Amino acid sequence: MFILYTSGTTGKPKGVQHGTGGYMVWSYWTLKWAFNPTDEDIYWCVADIGWITGHTYNVYAPLSLGLTAFLFEGTPDYPAKDRWWDMIERHGVSILYGTPTAVRMFMKFGEEWPNKHDLSSLRILGTVGEPINPEAWKWYYQVIGKEKLAIIDTWWQTETGGFMIAPLSGIELTPLKPGSATLPLPAIDAEIYDDKGQPAPAGTKGFLVVKSPWPGMLQTLWKDPERFKQTYFGRWPNTYYTGDYAVRDPEGYFWLLGRADEVLKVAGHRIGTVELESALVSHPSISEAAVMGKEDVVKGEVPVAFVVLRSGFQPSEELRKELVKHIRTTIGPIATPDAIVIVNKLPKTRSGKIMRRILKAVLVGAPIGDVSTLEDDASVEDIKNTYEEMRKQLN
Repeated sequence: MFILYTSGTTGKPKGVQHGTGGYMVWSYWTLKWAFNPTDEDIYWCVADIGWITGHTYNVYAPLSLGLTAFLFEGTPDYPAKDRWWDMIERHGVSILYGTPTAVRMFMKFGEEWPNKHDLSSLRILGTVGEPINPEAWKWYYQVIGKEKLAIIDTWWQTETGGFMIAPLSGIELTPLKPGSATLPLPAIDAEIYDDKGQPAPAGTKGFLVVKSPWPGMLQTLWKDPERFKQTYFGRWPNTYYTGDYAVRDPEGYFWLLGRADEVLKVAGHRIGTVELESALVSHPSISEAAVMGKEDVVKGEVPVAFVVLRSGFQPSEELRKELVKHIRTTIGPIATPDAIVIVNKLPKTRSGKIMRRILKAVLVGAPIGDVSTLEDDASVEDIKNTYEEMRKQLN
């Protein structure tokens, strides 16, 4: 039916091939299970149609269900910081399916912007694209949902075609936990494996896998069946390897920890970038954070954090020291960042997804590459200049 290219964080882009029947069935039922839309709903998925969330939940699933779908071209904070909330009020949007990155951006702007608008048309909120840290979840729930609306946190991939782990919001809502995508959807046999391919005990970080097929799964990689087998089924026989880290709590809830290849190895210790980012955002001054690894002669790799401050806070050396202390207290001394770079904006696509490869290019001094999908080109120059200035001061 379509081929959509995805690269993850490394390697040559992969042409993910989806077929008509299974993909359509899965898109239909997953949207129905997770959001329980009705004929009266006005449903808004903020994703750009050019990536999988736009394909599945802006086009195929809403049309299959006969929904009224709201589409928007532009950026969330232009011409004003209340663009989303203004549109929700004017058009009576009842289902909002957004991104954690956008939520953290709105946190930075403060509560006054959404509080200017009547958001009572909303009946359910969703999130997609990356794990949502508990602080952002709580802000979304309290400020936008007024502590009344469920938050449907969804985990899935381009390759899966649709939601795999998400709450059910039909007759009975899956009990929610801030920061958890909750439980696998019907027919999804998910597990967390350790390095040896054995089920990891509750509370132990491991690799998220799926042990049996589902209707929406990719058929193959376009013109590369061998890579398809090796990438997704080469690690453990008859088991789909997602490439994501996760942990399961004693109640069986899944907590996603980001890509397994987005893990830093600092002096022999493995630290997930998501863990560091969540720790930073839990500080009252930080609205957004992106952590990258930088080569180090002694430790092998050290974390460098790019952060955006909330409204009312100003950059200072004292604040940087406080953030370092916060990381050391929250995670441990081994996670101490080599540098904390305070920037005005992180580089994002129009859909609100952080373009991490740009941050990595700034760190290693590599060419920035294609920026055609960036919402704001100026963010790149700001980051480069800020990082260079900090490096001069440190030297």
